[in-house]
Amino acid sequence: MAKVVRTIQRAAADVIDGLGRCGVATVHEAQGRIGLLASRLRPIYPGARIAGSAVTISAPPGDNWMIHVAIEQLQGGDILVLAPTSPCEDGYFGDLLATSAMTRGCRGLVIDAGVRDVRDLTEMGFPVWSKAIYAQGTVKATLGSVNVPIVCAGAPIEAGDVIVADDDGVCVVRRADAASVLDKALTREAAEEGKRRRLAAGELGLDIYSMREKLAAMGLVYE
Repeated sequence: MAKVVRTIQRAAADVIDGLGRCGVATVHEAQGRIGLLASRLRPIYPGARIAGSAVTISAPPGDNWMIHVAIEQLQGGDILVLAPTSPCEDGYFGDLLATSAMTRGCRGLVIDAGVRDVRDLTEMGFPVWSKAIYAQGTVKATLGSVNVPIVCAGAPIEAGDVIVADDDGVCVVRRADAASVLDKALTREAAEEGKRRRLAAGELGLDIYSMREKLAAMGLVYE
């Protein structure tokens, strides 16, 4: 049944923003190396780093009708996340939809399909992580659903989950776990800063991570 869920729960704004500052790699490690979307999703321009609440879209291949429906459901700080119901690379999204989404406070788009108008999107500063850049247009003929559970690029995502995206890719954090994952991510960042100072001072990872004994036990020989 095609449907639009109009009321979703979102994580606290400070938690979302904190996860965004930590970035994908740290968040992924902090939550036990889970939540990554497939590496085929790449940013259309470098340097973007965002986090926000997922407004999910399940859309038929080659049909972007549900993006228009989803934009009405956006709140400030949300991220559109689209999964086609079968593989597709068509350009679902361009500068006109981005203009509409940005007006409602959307922070970006994650789409396991194609986008177009990437020069305009880049100039607008609207970040997108997509499977393809492809000028092929879409139709508006078949219903899908908005704010329902989806699987996007191999990762299960529910509306209101936190999406973190940067040059390293895209990671999803379950809304209920967002605060605890942020705590773990901040702890990890603090530990990494200490190691960074030691490495910059000339210490080796071999010693910081106590690798030498294990290497010797496994048979590594220096000649």
